[in-house]
Amino acid sequence: MSLVLDPAAQDLLFREARTANTFTDEPVTEEQVQAIYDLVKYGPTAFNQTPLRITLVRSPEARERLVRHMAEGNQAKTAAAPLVAILSADNEFHEELPNLFPAFPQAKDVFFAERPAREGSATLNAALQAAYFIVGVRAAGLAAGPMTGFDFEGVRKEFLDDDHTPLMVVNIGKPGPDAWYPRSPRLAYEDVVTTV
Repeated sequence: MSLVLDPAAQDLLFREARTANTFTDEPVTEEQVQAIYDLVKYGPTAFNQTPLRITLVRSPEARERLVRHMAEGNQAKTAAAPLVAILSADNEFHEELPNLFPAFPQAKDVFFAERPAREGSATLNAALQAAYFIVGVRAAGLAAGPMTGFDFEGVRKEFLDDDHTPLMVVNIGKPGPDAWYPRSPRLAYEDVVTTV
């Protein structure tokens, strides 16, 4: 095997990990979420930017508001998940760059002065961070149910502001009964990788 990571960890994070559609009622604690974030915050991004923002939906009132914006097929599982996170991109992330990238403090002015460039970078790098977050959820022994089936503008207006772009909603918890759909096929190595 060419991988250094223990086979059991490979299975936990990738091979056996699935998008959960049902969950037990075991709560997901603040400590678990903090441990997940502390694990994944070092994932690489351009200029070490951290545009990902995580809005935890815990209260019944907030959950009800969110469920109204979910696609019909995602409403019941979002209502029942122990924890739901709205992952968004902060389009004003560049204001933090001088602290995060001290070797090049003018990066925010040189590369991100114009909003379209900033939004593109925020979306790309927050999406990278979102993927790390999902792997971190798996590393915590939990299942993640990431979804893009929702009213993006409705969620933005309800939970965020004009400087944040919603990326996905993620249900989080211990998988419940019949949590998995059959695994869909993936492309083979030779269909994806080209050597030049």
